[in-house]
Amino acid sequence: MSILEDSAWRLIRAAAARARSSTPQTGERFVFDGVALRSTPVSDRNAVLAWENGWRALTSGGDAAERWLDLYLPLAGGRAEVVGQLGQSLDGFIATACGHSHYVTGEPSLLHLHRLRALCDAVVVGAGTVAADDPQLTTRRVSGENPLRVVLDPQLRLSGTSRVFSDGQAPTLRVRACGVPLPDGLRAPGVEDMEVPAAAGRLELPVLLEKLHARGLNVILIEGGGVTVSAFLEAGLLDRLHVAVAPFFIGEGRPGVRLPPVSRLDECHRPLTRTYKLGEDVLFDCDLRAAK
Repeated sequence: MSILEDSAWRLIRAAAARARSSTPQTGERFVFDGVALRSTPVSDRNAVLAWENGWRALTSGGDAAERWLDLYLPLAGGRAEVVGQLGQSLDGFIATACGHSHYVTGEPSLLHLHRLRALCDAVVVGAGTVAADDPQLTTRRVSGENPLRVVLDPQLRLSGTSRVFSDGQAPTLRVRACGVPLPDGLRAPGVEDMEVPAAAGRLELPVLLEKLHARGLNVILIEGGGVTVSAFLEAGLLDRLHVAVAPFFIGEGRPGVRLPPVSRLDECHRPLTRTYKLGEDVLFDCDLRAAK
């Protein structure tokens, strides 16, 4: 990460911390001392951010800094936000048919993923992702706090040996279907358990989000896999979707987003979309809230 990118990232983190502590006043302006934001008179030409029902950058820090501010400031506003994230090949697969996925996208996309984690209060994955990849779901590639790790395991198919349950790097919330008994062998320090109603073997995702928001977890990242992200998208529960596309073909494998088919192209989801270059990858930032 360049010095310019690091400075922009520190500003973004400070903006997120400020919005979480209390909502700024409309029109309020802020200067940045390298660590925290401080409110300043409107006439102060050193102001770098303004609050207008969300953050607006006031100063030009160069192309790289502007790119990061443009991409991440929408997630630093403190309001409830559910963001889906996937990395896939040109032909829409997130892993090979046998499950190999390290790594579909390049290093800049991995840094982006860790930035998303650092801006979120919780990161959600399905049991299939944990079984296949044994992820840590931490922010080890960037500066920032680790989010709460939320593992959706309706029938408790996972053992307690996965890193999210055993490494102690961040707190973990394991979510199971109501009525599924929790064996004593799965209880572990740092792992909390929650029950959520389920129908036809699928957790009721709106209830899950209500429970997470009730805990003060406003910004929630749905990290994977494809089945989990697709379920949230199909239910209309995502506000944004980030899809990083790597320039190669897998041919056949585990798909990314999959939705029920439509008959006509004018029935398709067409979100407001911005694109960003992440090394050789292209990131599609889809604003699904604008289409609601």
